Amino acid sequence: MEYRKLPHGRADEAFSVLGLGMGSMQESSDKEIEAVIRRAVASGINFFDLCAGGKSVYEPFGRAIEGEREKVFFQLHFGAVYNEKGEYGWSRDLDVIRDTFQWELKVLGTDYADFGFLHCVDEDKDLQDLLQNGILDYVMDQKAAGRVHYIGFSSHTPSVANKVLDMGIADLMMFSINPAYDMEQGDELGIGSVSERAELFRRCETEGIGISVMKPFHGGKLLDGKTSPFHTPLTRFQCIQYALDRPGVLAVVPGVRGMNDLEELLLFDGAEEKDRDYSIIGQFTPESAQGSCVYCNHCQPCPAGIDVGLVNKYYDLALAGDKMAASHYDKLTVKADACIGCGHCDRRCPFRVKQSDRMRDIAEYFRN
Repeated sequence: MEYRKLPHGRADEAFSVLGLGMGSMQESSDKEIEAVIRRAVASGINFFDLCAGGKSVYEPFGRAIEGEREKVFFQLHFGAVYNEKGEYGWSRDLDVIRDTFQWELKVLGTDYADFGFLHCVDEDKDLQDLLQNGILDYVMDQKAAGRVHYIGFSSHTPSVANKVLDMGIADLMMFSINPAYDMEQGDELGIGSVSERAELFRRCETEGIGISVMKPFHGGKLLDGKTSPFHTPLTRFQCIQYALDRPGVLAVVPGVRGMNDLEELLLFDGAEEKDRDYSIIGQFTPESAQGSCVYCNHCQPCPAGIDVGLVNKYYDLALAGDKMAASHYDKLTVKADACIGCGHCDRRCPFRVKQSDRMRDIAEYFRN
């Protein structure tokens, strides 16, 4: 299992790039939910999102992590609440949110949440309600008291997400990332243009904000040619790798319904590079996305030994204001100036990027 660091996190913490979402587990039995979590933790998964799973998920989850609390990290959403039947809903009532959080900690058998999330900050009004109703202040108080270790928020809207980032409070952003959404071919939750979404992800990496990815399969639509907006199915591995290659991403958190779904996801860790190659999406990209490197490295192997995707990523991050990008670039054994102009990458790029020209531009940029 690959692990990544949260830029604002502690040095001794590392998060599995493959996480689990509990939103689809409510139909499973207590026994299966507990077994799924135990199997996930034993397999190296240590990152979980508990939103939307319903009340029935919490008790078996708590039993599964008993004695293993220090090994796992999870997100609790301030605004995700549950009715008398245990069904998921959301609220901006501080008293309801406070009672829900206290109940969650008790049932989970812990005295803290790793991530306290401002839930569903999709519209300006959502952000206003969180501020005016004292919800943000409450989350900040919980962090000061040690009952929340990091502050996060979930959103589907780049413009609103940027307003939260402007506040300087966030350590982690949960955002929906998949090829359909990023290429303006999703549903009503795929908000933002190609450039707006890409700029948001680069901003997160530049400012040290991690991203946990929801909806990597577009609700399963990308996995079936009949429902995919591309009319061609992608695999789970392609979607996961695509999300992991976006700037700022800490972990991908797909939902699972039970043990069978988990076992399929666990195969990702040992999957070959060819099975993770998502460059087929280059055939579906709109004109607005053509000419932009998505770091897929389908152009490899470079005859000169350049990691073309990584060089592009450091360049884009540097342009976005990431002060560490130049340092990371300098540490590369083979840099853009090693390009021999053979055109191999230009011919192979599914997104029609003139990489040989771009290598010259990148080399010049970092020389200056």
